[in-house]
Amino acid sequence: MTFRTNAEPAKGRIDAAPMVDVVFLLLIFFVLSSSFVLQPAIKVFLPPSPVKTTGTFRGQVVTVTRENLLFFNEQRTTLEALQKSLQAAGQQRVQELIIKADKQVPHGTVVQIMSMAVEAGIPVVNIATRPEMPLEPGTAKP
Repeated sequence: MTFRTNAEPAKGRIDAAPMVDVVFLLLIFFVLSSSFVLQPAIKVFLPPSPVKTTGTFRGQVVTVTRENLLFFNEQRTTLEALQKSLQAAGQQRVQELIIKADKQVPHGTVVQIMSMAVEAGIPVVNIATRPEMPLEPGTAKP
């Protein structure tokens, strides 16, 4: 028994507009659902720490780069100008200061900044670190 079919392939142009619409919708979805993290322009490689902290920070920031460049709230400064800025911050009753020092910065520089902050009347001084990467089983610490 033989069956006859009257099916023929469709002739004509394929409309690309629906496909373009779907691509744009996917693009918009991925752009809106992705998270954007703005990184500061000052490059600092923070030392690692196994201590995990959670919380928000609402204070002033002192950044020290590997080249010993100082920044107070992302504005370039010197040690003398930093001391004046910290004095002004202490008079405005700033409660917290965080020091973001590159891991290559001498310890004495960090201690000097901490001392200036305490003398200025800032009660809480923190040092920024990055989370320590967990070791894989069977590997030793470097």
